[in-house]
Amino acid sequence: EITTRLVGSEMCIRDRIYIIPKGLNLMKYDARPCPLVKKTQLTDTIFDFRISNKELAEIAKPGQFVHIRVPGKTLRRPISICDINGSEFRLVFEVRGEGTDILSQTEVGGEVDVIAPLGNGFKIEPDKRTVFIGGGIGVPPMLYAAKQSKNAVTITGFRDKSAVILEKDFKSIGEHILMTDNGSAGRQGFVTEALKDVIGNADMVCACGPMVMLRGVAEIARQAGVPCQISLEERMACGVGACLGCAVLVNREDGTQGYKHVCKNGPVFNAEEVVF
Repeated sequence: EITTRLVGSEMCIRDRIYIIPKGLNLMKYDARPCPLVKKTQLTDTIFDFRISNKELAEIAKPGQFVHIRVPGKTLRRPISICDINGSEFRLVFEVRGEGTDILSQTEVGGEVDVIAPLGNGFKIEPDKRTVFIGGGIGVPPMLYAAKQSKNAVTITGFRDKSAVILEKDFKSIGEHILMTDNGSAGRQGFVTEALKDVIGNADMVCACGPMVMLRGVAEIARQAGVPCQISLEERMACGVGACLGCAVLVNREDGTQGYKHVCKNGPVFNAEEVVF
């Protein structure tokens, strides 16, 4: 049982969050103002932010996320960590509503209020041949993940050429396969088709993207007997497992089913855990 005490005017959002498991020590999440040091617009709706905080960058792991306060909004916005470079977080996000639109208007030199790093990320064994797969806005977190591997194959999928992002970044890591639905860039088809071509030599698969894509990736990996980790995309409120807003149905070890929090237990899960 977890008892939660919140400090500040907005639940789990603005200032400081305390989670007190019974019989355990206090866990504290602090909001930090981080300067925006670089901003790039990658497409009509996708932005690339670099924010700086050495202390947080040193402990961030691939697959984790940051929770960003948006001026004038109660709920923070969860943004996956795209990359870490020294003291800088790289955050690539899509404008999907008023909140992310406001966030995209932050100017270089301004501050971004974050709680980070949050969640459980990918467990990567550097020497194993790992296939990293991203679809759409699920592509960014796979960059930092793939950089942890000495033997990575990366597959990214997009709607068409106008939606392609981070292609040069992934090519710099090693073998890269670009897929688009209409063939306007890279190969025509879905990331699952490319995965079938390389799964025979893979030791692990890591993926992030739409649920339908993850379902297909997980099934291919299952049939090949290859372990698979997937990062789920869900709407979040508190970001630390207190509000139950991002519950996902999972298979338990005892054969029953139950719920886990994407923000706290995930966002990365072993594929066989998730009930699609």
